[in-house]
Amino acid sequence: MAAKEDHQHLVHDQLPDIDYCPNDSPGIAEAVLLGFQHFVTMIGTTVLIPSLFVYEMGGNTEQLIRVIQTLLFVNGVMTLVQSFFGTRLPIVMNASFSYVIPIWRIVNSPRYRSIFEDYERFYHTLRAIQGALICASIIQIILGFSGLWAVLLHYLSPLSVAPVIALVGLGLFEYGFPGVASCIEIGLPEVILLIIISQFLGRLSAKKKLPFFERFPVLISAAIIWAYAHLLTVSGAYKHATELGKDHCRTDRAHFVKTAPWVRLPFPLEWGAPTFNAGDAFAFLASAFVSQVESTATIYGVSRLSNATPPPPFIVGRSIGWQGIGVLLNGLFGTITGSAVSVENAGLVGLTRVGSRLTVQIAALFMIVLSIFGKFGAIVASIPQPIVAAINSVLYAVLAAVGLSYLQFTNLNIIRNLFILGFTLFMGFSIPQYFYEFTISSGHGPVHTGAGWFNDILNTIFSSNAMVGFILVVILDNALKTHKKNRGYGWWKKYHKWKTSATNEEFYKLPFNLNKYFPPPQV
Repeated sequence: MAAKEDHQHLVHDQLPDIDYCPNDSPGIAEAVLLGFQHFVTMIGTTVLIPSLFVYEMGGNTEQLIRVIQTLLFVNGVMTLVQSFFGTRLPIVMNASFSYVIPIWRIVNSPRYRSIFEDYERFYHTLRAIQGALICASIIQIILGFSGLWAVLLHYLSPLSVAPVIALVGLGLFEYGFPGVASCIEIGLPEVILLIIISQFLGRLSAKKKLPFFERFPVLISAAIIWAYAHLLTVSGAYKHATELGKDHCRTDRAHFVKTAPWVRLPFPLEWGAPTFNAGDAFAFLASAFVSQVESTATIYGVSRLSNATPPPPFIVGRSIGWQGIGVLLNGLFGTITGSAVSVENAGLVGLTRVGSRLTVQIAALFMIVLSIFGKFGAIVASIPQPIVAAINSVLYAVLAAVGLSYLQFTNLNIIRNLFILGFTLFMGFSIPQYFYEFTISSGHGPVHTGAGWFNDILNTIFSSNAMVGFILVVILDNALKTHKKNRGYGWWKKYHKWKTSATNEEFYKLPFNLNKYFPPPQV
């Protein structure tokens, strides 16, 4: 028996290394700082995605800031909604990369490129994106609230969830070290310092009443490296750098604080009435489905990182339905891109060992308030992107790793499972890499027919690592028959029904006694 214990570890339904589960609440000061840290973590992607498109659409810095404020406001509202009525897990809603391909098609469309005035081109392009987002929201709302998505999730197992979660985190590698290397003198120190604070100094402070380094590694490291970057800027270190190098490294190039309004309340249709195009709508529907798959995987990852048990399928479906409402608001408010569950904030839950939903509710309040009081929000939004990329390099990895932790419930001593796992991970990287390289060399995706919307559907689906992995693993795991114990399905299934696990009610029941009026399904 002793020999067995030397090389085997106990299987845990929940991660024992987490200090706060969703229902727990840290002290108010600690919770506020943790909420602000979540806000700092998500703001980088909120700034990055609109920045890719606004200037190409004919917009200027003032319009970019308005889009960022609007996106921040909508995601703050939807983060609150998710924490109360969605998953009830500590998830943060943020801008999604899944919509990039069809957005580029609209931005580069001749019907908008031919508009001479930049002002007019920006508004016409944005209204077209708004219309496409409104149409895209339908698929998530229907699949989520109808229960159809929950039906599909019954076919998942720990063996199929593990590689998809891993691919969500690892699939964002292009936004990791390439961003760090864009200004290596500040990006690399941020990676190193974040690791030192969270993994080495964090262990030293773990036994203290408030383990400061373990709780706030992102805030501490970002503040130090940001100050260091500003010192390099004012000392003239980039005096002879290229313009691109200055944009990446200098801390005074964003002009957000100078341009942002003191007070501005985002409101629906402020850019004008959305316009609708069938081709754009179909392309965005594919992006919404990809985003839905990636959010589903991230939700399962967060459930484990926050010391909860896997959510029942109808809970995930409910969350996807609310995500669809969020995408509808994205379209009505004009945020350029749709929203999904934030991968970086999911990783932060694990890095800080705090899975309290109170912290993301506070983060949501920061998002809403600082989107309205623009000058203050602009200060945080001005964080250099190499620092953002460095932080994300660590946080994406945490989510990827927790996905693999689901494999402890499966039998990895049979070739069937090893084949499914290995083939899914390999093709989950290989196929999107082919689509990426083909697009770079040819200027268009491998699917290049006369129907642009059809091209965007397939190119979007097969450019997503998680989506490719999801398709392959669901087919293989259900087609190649084996005992359910080998798949980990016996353990997994006990959380499907509301009454078969006490933890379902503990973590996922609605607040304000709403389960009485919206009872969970019993099947």
